[in-house]
Amino acid sequence: MNPDMLMMLGGGFITLMILAFALVPSSDTKVLEKRIKRVSGMNEKPEKKSIELPKVELKRSTKDSGIPFFDKVIKTALPNPEKLRNRLARTGMRMTISEYLLLTGLMVGIFFMLFHLLFGQKLMPSVLLSTMLGIWILHVFIGMKGKKRCKNFIKFFPESIDAMVRGIRSGLPISEAINVVGDEMPDPIGFEFRSIRDAVRMGRSLEDAMWDVAKRIDVPEYRYLIIALSIQKETGGNLAETLANVSEVLRKRRQIKLKIKAMSSEAKASAMILGALPFLVATVLGVVASEYVMLLFNDPRGNILLGIAFGMLGFGIWIMSQMINFEI
Repeated sequence: MNPDMLMMLGGGFITLMILAFALVPSSDTKVLEKRIKRVSGMNEKPEKKSIELPKVELKRSTKDSGIPFFDKVIKTALPNPEKLRNRLARTGMRMTISEYLLLTGLMVGIFFMLFHLLFGQKLMPSVLLSTMLGIWILHVFIGMKGKKRCKNFIKFFPESIDAMVRGIRSGLPISEAINVVGDEMPDPIGFEFRSIRDAVRMGRSLEDAMWDVAKRIDVPEYRYLIIALSIQKETGGNLAETLANVSEVLRKRRQIKLKIKAMSSEAKASAMILGALPFLVATVLGVVASEYVMLLFNDPRGNILLGIAFGMLGFGIWIMSQMINFEI
């Protein structure tokens, strides 16, 4: 190849390289173009990044203990855990079954130490007495807390129905009227109606959500409301008028209960005095003649007589309580 041809090819190559560098934009040019596109609204679409969202569990947790082994034991060993779960939820303390069993075992251990170590009782009587007292005391405490909360619920329940009636008459649907009651009424009414609102927002029907609350608030007045709403849903009619009639019935029912309570107060006082009289007499005799009273505790025949006396006393108190207990 002659020198002239080599010079021509070299000159052409250099020319192409100069054109390439001139046409390819530099970094400053790229930045400038991006700014121009961003100002003019012609920016490229951002790259889609695959973002993994955390999975949200909408299913209600049914665990009774944080330890899987204890949770399995509770669900298999207890005869009716759902009933105990509803009984604990009725108190409003958010106590789980595992916490309830732990407190029961703790109280049983305390009573066992009192009977066996402090008072010097034998092993088997100490175990039996401590088990009975530990289970009975916590059971009674949970029952009293649940009854007190149900009474507080009934106390303002007709007023909450009146609030629903006013909301419906002003044009609100029943779900919004329930929201008004949940926001304005005090607890436990406000808490339970807010739970109904949350359940409906999660996709449950209004009737199912209200029956879930009925498992915790085990009072007939609340069931009257659910039944009235169910009947009105099937038959139609004026919902505000139906709820107003339910509120009037509940008010009359409350008045009758207060009248019965006033009329039976004398009988209740007599039952309390008769039930406390044997313990008062035993206390006085223990102070005056302790040797005479201690025969009932030290002698086996005295233990038998004490058992018979406590059984007859408890049966008599139960009979008197049934005589002054009226179902409306």
